[in-house]
Amino acid sequence: MTGPSFQFLDANLIMYSLGGPHPLQVPSKGVLEKIKNDSLRVVSNTEVLQEILYRYFSLRKQALGELAYTAMIDLCQAILPVTIQDTDRALGLLKQYPQITSRDAIHAATMLNNGIKEILSTDPHFDLIAGIRRTDPKGMS
Repeated sequence: MTGPSFQFLDANLIMYSLGGPHPLQVPSKGVLEKIKNDSLRVVSNTEVLQEILYRYFSLRKQALGELAYTAMIDLCQAILPVTIQDTDRALGLLKQYPQITSRDAIHAATMLNNGIKEILSTDPHFDLIAGIRRTDPKGMS
């Protein structure tokens, strides 16, 4: 699944759209509507699904977790696996960019290894990583 026509969808857009009132809720919902209307084509990875399950089930919000999980699968053209090549590259990214989190490194490595150069995310850590361009939902209208 490569090509410039695909963007990587981060978990935080789903989470903000389903959460309580927050300045990022409306912009996140707007991006998800564009995806639903086929204006944007997105992929994600299995780590994003794990992130969603971990967050909601640790909060004992199982129904919301299932909704977020299902929404992510339904919105994405594909859910990419996280491979040993991705974790190896993530290790290199963590060494190169100590400011990023391990989860962000996994996402970035998956993207880079699959030729995906743009991520839809509220997380500014992705701005640090060469070869990746982040699109913040606040900047999309």
